[in-house]
Amino acid sequence: VQLVVESGGGLVQPGGSLRLSCAASRSLFSINAMGWYRQAPGKERDLVALITAGGGTNYADSVKGRFTISRDNAKNTVFLQMNNLKPEDTGLYYCNVRQVLAGDIYNNWGQGTQVTVSS
Repeated sequence: VQLVVESGGGLVQPGGSLRLSCAASRSLFSINAMGWYRQAPGKERDLVALITAGGGTNYADSVKGRFTISRDNAKNTVFLQMNNLKPEDTGLYYCNVRQVLAGDIYNNWGQGTQVTVSS
């Protein structure tokens, strides 16, 4: 059973937009933060955007002003609105759901959704 499921990836031309969604199982509780990470071919997985339970956000410099992360706490869902996409945004986007239980951090990952920006 997948605890974290992403959707919304696809092929888009430069300058276009996509909206990614991530749904976390209701069995995941004490969620501290939810976020999106990107892994380009041959590169490491890097943070794109993160949002805490309190609504605080953090973005990679490369996406500031173009991407917006939001979340619906009641539904354990997080969204990533991506505008003005560039070819360098291409990669496999993973959703991360971070739990904090008795002081320990648990990271739950989805299987990823592919985003390709190309003309």
